[in-house]
Amino acid sequence: MNRTAHLTRETKESKVDLRIDLDGTGSYEVSTGVRFFDHMLESFSKHSLIDLQVTTVGDVDVDAHHSVEDTAIVLGDALREALGDKSGISRFGDALVPLDEALAQAVVDVAGRPFVVHEGEPEGQIYALIGGSYTGSLTRHIFESIAHHAGIALHVRVLSGRDPHHIVEAQFKAFARALRAAVERDPRVVGIPSAKGAL
Repeated sequence: MNRTAHLTRETKESKVDLRIDLDGTGSYEVSTGVRFFDHMLESFSKHSLIDLQVTTVGDVDVDAHHSVEDTAIVLGDALREALGDKSGISRFGDALVPLDEALAQAVVDVAGRPFVVHEGEPEGQIYALIGGSYTGSLTRHIFESIAHHAGIALHVRVLSGRDPHHIVEAQFKAFARALRAAVERDPRVVGIPSAKGAL
């Protein structure tokens, strides 16, 4: 079974075209108009081993928010579609990832029940401007948008960090590695990995 999805979403604020393959090798082609966000999505693809192709055209002359949010929404929807009935997956994943002085932990449950806990960023991180257009407050919003639309429970904790770029990137890499483990097929799992028979 191919675990792929191709979705588009168009509003007055943006147009997103996105493809994923959960069983890829981490290849990517990313263009959102927000270069730092591109860098984060590229890191996500590389470390999750999820192939990702995304083109977003949005009103970045207003700010980065609409393009970033809408891309995250479509990525979450695509993850949900590609997972199908979730038969045979590991379901849970966790990762602890350093980037120089920054250290982030992510834990994923592909539960069908969206929930996000995001904590530990240093005071002022939400106001940091990275790459000219990405504000630190977007990071939590991205995770919330992905988790809500993918139907996953996601806990992200920043355990240390000083450089705003490193703080964000460590979180994306930790999320990628945790998601990689959660969506991986386990040959010993028969059917849906839940005692109630559905996720």
